[in-house]
Amino acid sequence: MLGVLWSVLAGAAMSLQGVWNTRLSSRVGLYESNLIVQGIAFALSVLAVLFLGKGNFSALADVNKLYLFGGVLGIVITITVMLAIKGMGPTVAISVILIAQLLVAALIDAFGWFGSEKIPFGWQKYLGLGLMIAGVLCFKWK
Repeated sequence: MLGVLWSVLAGAAMSLQGVWNTRLSSRVGLYESNLIVQGIAFALSVLAVLFLGKGNFSALADVNKLYLFGGVLGIVITITVMLAIKGMGPTVAISVILIAQLLVAALIDAFGWFGSEKIPFGWQKYLGLGLMIAGVLCFKWK
């Protein structure tokens, strides 16, 4: 149950962040707003490590270096979400983003990529994705 609550909080935060970042970028610029947002996130991350961190940075030497590209994806995610919301509005943009997230997550599960447990992608998941796509089309239907 706690996982569901964290997921709801993450989804709500992502939607709010996307809209707020887009509004900020319309005033100060796309890349400028990204610098501000990522800078604030960096500062808060430093504080979190200082006060809450229990990890071990020396273990970084043993980590698959591909996983460090998660930081690169941070800028990709922030900027593309802002561009999507600017181009399609929050509801449709976030809906398409969610579908893309589910599809990629399903591929990761289905093939067991990146050390994930293999979870088959059955007809129910295809149906679920189809229903989500149909939902986005209903939102766009005028």
